[in-house]
Amino acid sequence: MSDTLRFSQVEVLPDGRMDRKNAAAYIGLSIKTLAMKASAGTGPKFVKLGKVWYWKQDIDAWLSAGGVLSTAQKSVQRS
Repeated sequence: MSDTLRFSQVEVLPDGRMDRKNAAAYIGLSIKTLAMKASAGTGPKFVKLGKVWYWKQDIDAWLSAGGVLSTAQKSVQRS
């Protein structure tokens, strides 16, 4: 039995911006879950300029700080 790796393609603009669809794919969440996190203030930083944009560096910082990927997980503090 072989191990299979799947990579989803994420479009990141040259300035590091991603729309919500690509940000969700990058994090591994559904678009709806990411939108709910934005609404609750528990997701990565974003800006709404006509549409919602996330910057890769903000997503990476959120993940490094222990961003929760699902309701079943608890935030893990990293040292």
